[in-house]
Amino acid sequence: MNFTGLMPGILLALSIITLPTIATAGDEDPVVEFTPDYLADDANLEQGKALWEKQCRHCHGSAAYPGKAPKLKPYIYKPKFVYKRVTDGFRKMPAWKDVFSQEERMAIVAYVMSSQFAP
Repeated sequence: MNFTGLMPGILLALSIITLPTIATAGDEDPVVEFTPDYLADDANLEQGKALWEKQCRHCHGSAAYPGKAPKLKPYIYKPKFVYKRVTDGFRKMPAWKDVFSQEERMAIVAYVMSSQFAP
């Protein structure tokens, strides 16, 4: 029996099955890093505070409580956790990825994680 004619089809099928999954541009933010320098940068903190006061405090309150949203506890959070919640939302909190840029969401995280933010 001659399988030579089947080889191209088999190779194509195997290559499709073993191709790595590649996220298309725009599906997710690039990996974000919250370095100590980034989190301490005054410009980031000012931008984050302005965005918090403009949008976030409507639900979380001026100092993260009292508001109609649960009290925030940034002292137990990691920056990437806060970023994910701001980006993707959680329970009744909407996702903000289509409203705020990555830079703006990162600035909100810097502010929430800062000593300027008083829950």
